[in-house]
Amino acid sequence: MASNLHALPDSPCIGVCSTLFDEICKGCGRTAMEVSNWVFMSDVEKRAVWERIEREGTAMRFRNDKD
Repeated sequence: MASNLHALPDSPCIGVCSTLFDEICKGCGRTAMEVSNWVFMSDVEKRAVWERIEREGTAMRFRNDKD
C-alpha cells in the first residue's frame, strides 16, 4: 500500500494532551506509547495509527464540537 502521509499533518497531535492519566489521548486518539515513539515510527506504522484513530473517530481531532 502506498503511503500518503505527506498529505497528512506531521502528527495527529492537536495540542490537547491527556496521556499522563489516560491510556488514550483525548486530543489525538493515540496511546501514550504511540505519542512517545511517534518520531521513531516508520511511515507504515504511522499510517496504521492514522487509519485506526480515523476509524475510531473518538478523539477531539475528529469531533466537530471539540468539547
